[in-house]
Amino acid sequence: MRKSPGVRAAPLLRASLAWHIAAIALTLLRPHWWPWTLAAVVADHLLLTALGLWPRSHALGSNWTRLPADAAARREVGLTIDDGPDPEVTPQVLSILAQHRVHATFFCIGERVEQFPLLARACVAQGHSVENHSQHHRHYFPFFSPAALRAELQRAQQSIERVCGTTPRFFRAPAGLRSPLLDPVLQRLGLQLASWTRRGFDTVNPDAGKVLARLTERLDAGDILLLHDGHAARDSSGRPVVLEVLPALLEAIEQRGLRAVSLREAAG
Repeated sequence: MRKSPGVRAAPLLRASLAWHIAAIALTLLRPHWWPWTLAAVVADHLLLTALGLWPRSHALGSNWTRLPADAAARREVGLTIDDGPDPEVTPQVLSILAQHRVHATFFCIGERVEQFPLLARACVAQGHSVENHSQHHRHYFPFFSPAALRAELQRAQQSIERVCGTTPRFFRAPAGLRSPLLDPVLQRLGLQLASWTRRGFDTVNPDAGKVLARLTERLDAGDILLLHDGHAARDSSGRPVVLEVLPALLEAIEQRGLRAVSLREAAG
């Protein structure tokens, strides 16, 4: 498993730690100031929490919301597909990608990789990358302790490595929501956080036209697009909306002179 040689906290987190130390010192030196120092500490925690609940924030550490400049210069867009593998949807997604001869990044849930190993291996065999989307995809993931964060991510790394024979290089938090404590864990595991430029909300919106419009509006080189094979919304006929959106999206990408790639391809 790749590991970072050292951990460096984001400037905002270093400032937060410094303020906590200063608040303790002020409370000891000026005990009657305690209501003000307490209020400032609470405000600091609220700010960090709000930033963690903003998926595209860069304030808590490195976060890919767009592809690197070199990839944008090559007219690439990152295609990412979350929450699988799914035994009904993923094979059809793979078929669509093969027809268009493009590769995608599958952010997979570790326990689903263990449950459907042949599907996970098929993604890798067809040239796609399988990356870390946590082991269990808990909705309360942002509130995990540092130890719980590390265990959750490390378990997913191990599940994917064991099944697929590849080591994830990227991580996407469940629903994009993360803890202020996440970045040091990612650094220790050698993982790069990746969110997105735009998403279609295809887990809750059954209207394929509206999902496609959200993904293609102002579509440009360097964008990272988010779809789902797991937890996909269904249209009125019961068909997963991603299966209608994906072919039209890939055609729109091609018509604009762009090329869909996995995040690993974009990274070189």
